[in-house]
Formats: sequence, C-alpha cells, structure tokens
Amino acid sequence: METMHKERVKTISHEGLDGSTIYEWDPWNPPCPPRCAIPPNTDMNFQTKLISEWMGKKDELIATARATNIIIPDRTPEWVNDAFYSTLPRLVPILEKDSVRSFLRLLSQEGKGMGWGFIITPQTFTQMMMQNALRCAKLALEGKAPELHGYRANPNCMNRYGYFPLHQAAELFSVDMIKLLFDYNASANVRTAGAEVTENLLPLHVAVEDTCLHKYLEDNAFPSQEDLDSDCANNNYICKLIHLLCLPEMKIFLDTIRLLAKHTDNLVDELWYYIKDGKLVQAAVLLLAAQKHIRTGTSYEGKVNSKSNGFAITINRIWNHTITLESEASHNRENDKGLEIKIKLTRISLMLVRAISLAGEVLDGYIQSYPEV
Repeated sequence: METMHKERVKTISHEGLDGSTIYEWDPWNPPCPPRCAIPPNTDMNFQTKLISEWMGKKDELIATARATNIIIPDRTPEWVNDAFYSTLPRLVPILEKDSVRSFLRLLSQEGKGMGWGFIITPQTFTQMMMQNALRCAKLALEGKAPELHGYRANPNCMNRYGYFPLHQAAELFSVDMIKLLFDYNASANVRTAGAEVTENLLPLHVAVEDTCLHKYLEDNAFPSQEDLDSDCANNNYICKLIHLLCLPEMKIFLDTIRLLAKHTDNLVDELWYYIKDGKLVQAAVLLLAAQKHIRTGTSYEGKVNSKSNGFAITINRIWNHTITLESEASHNRENDKGLEIKIKLTRISLMLVRAISLAGEVLDGYIQSYPEV
C-alpha cells in the first residue's frame, strides 16, 4: 500500500509477465459497460428504454466498484463533508443507541452529507466505528434496506483523515466490529497515508501501539538501565513483562491483536521491525498475541514461506543482526553508548522470542481461558 498518493488516479497500463498489456483502472471510476447498439428504424420509446437500461447497468457497476474496492484517497467533496457536520449532532445520539430505524429515518429525511457517489460516505461510516454502532454498521455494509437506494458502506475506503474503518475499530479494541468488517472483506493490509496521520500504519500497528499505552505497561513494562545490566536482570525483566501481559485486564487487547494478526500479511516481517527498532514491549505484545500465526508462518495471502516457523526465522534474524552490531562495535573506536544499548536490547529480544517460542502456546491458552470482560 503506498503511503503517498496523488489526488487523481488515472488509468495506466504496463506490460505483464507474458508480454501482454495489463490495464489498471481507478476503482472509483471503473470502465463503463459497452453501449448497446440501437437498431435503426426503432421508435423513441424503445430507444429510451435501451438507454435507460444501459444507464442502470453503468450505475450498478460504479456503485459495486466503489463499495468493494480499496479506495485511496477519499473522493468525497469538501461540501459533502461540510454538510455531514451539520447532520452530526442528530446522528450521534442515534448511533449511541445503535438504532437502525432512526438511522434510516434520518438518512431519508435530512441526512445531508451521509451518502454521496453511490456509497455511504467514509465520514458517516467512520462515525459508526467511533461509536461502535454494530447494527447500523451492518446495515450500511449490507446496503439492502430500501431507504438506502442501493448505497452501502465500503470497509476499504479511506476517510478524509487518511485512515480506514479497521484502524478506528482497532483503536477501540472492538473485536465484534473487527469481525463484522472482516465478514464484509475488509483488508487488514491497508495503511494510513496523508498529512493528518502517522503514515504507513497497519490496523495491527494501531492495536499494538495503543496496547503499550495501557497504564500497567506504560508504568512497568519498558526496560530501565538496570534491566539491561546482566543476564539475570534480563531474565527478570522478561518474566515481569510476560507476567504483565498475562493479566486478565490485558485479554481484550491481546484478543484484538490476535484477530488482526490472523488477517495480516507478512506477520514475521512486522515482528522483526519492532525487534530491530528495539521496541521490546511492542514485540512482546505481538509475539504473545499472535504466537500461533507466527509459529505456523501462516499469512492471509498464503505466501511461499507459509509453512516456515516464524520463531525460527526471527531467531535467525536476531543472530545475524547481533553479529552485525557487534562487528560494528568492534570497529568503533569511540565508546558508542547507543550502539551498546542496541546490542543489549537485541540480546534481550532473543531471550524473549525463545521464551515465548517455548511457553507461548500454554500462555495463550491461559489468557484465552479468562472470561470475557
């Protein structure tokens, strides 16, 4: 997913592997169906009927493309978004109650800015995510109610702020909403983009990073200098970190991450980025929540290495990275404290990965045995 995009997406062509020309088209403006030939010597009513049928097919094709493809960026005009804010004070209490009937009534009577371009606007659907309005969200995703006139929500349409519905649901740790979005083909591999967000974040990243903001972790989980001083201190730190993550209060966070990880491509690579950057807490959260998917190496797309053990791959990467860092340190005549800390964090990450590789299945079963909060 590109983190930078142009305001207008034009149809382009490139050469395929077999030498053929492959055309890529803008999903917001898909190619129209071919116009039907109007037979000569037909009356006006028949010609009007043919044109009307063609227009209906064209509108249906556009509506389907806009509701089912990944749309980047948001194409909603500013005036539609402005109109939405005039409707928002009436929409919020409806979504708080998650009233389908009231939502349809508002949309039909005075729902300015709630629907445009054959879809429920991204702003409207984002508001449903923010208020965890499951029934209204399902109604919008289905698009079958007569009052919707064929309009429906696209779970893969970026909003004006540069993120997707799944990012919002991940931020709220709403497992039920995330499951609903996946039921309607939401992609876990879409990334944030634009000036108003931290770019290149997957929904998985949002859940992992926000989990690390939990007070238990923020106050106790991040390593101090003492935790880095010796192997014994390293062991104690890892035990403390795993203990914190296994508390009942952390279940909803780990459940959310586990669900997102199941649908995220290249999971082992995402884990490695955390380890390489020295983000031990984030790595531990992802390791423990997604240990099953990391262990089997499965990804949503079923890559070539889908049967590889992600723990073995990660341990090998850590060894190679450690050798690189230590080689760099041996050639560095100055006492580089930053490099020294990197080496210590990398060594701790190796111990962490090994610990969860050995005990992860038992720990995961223990965490999932907690009752739902």
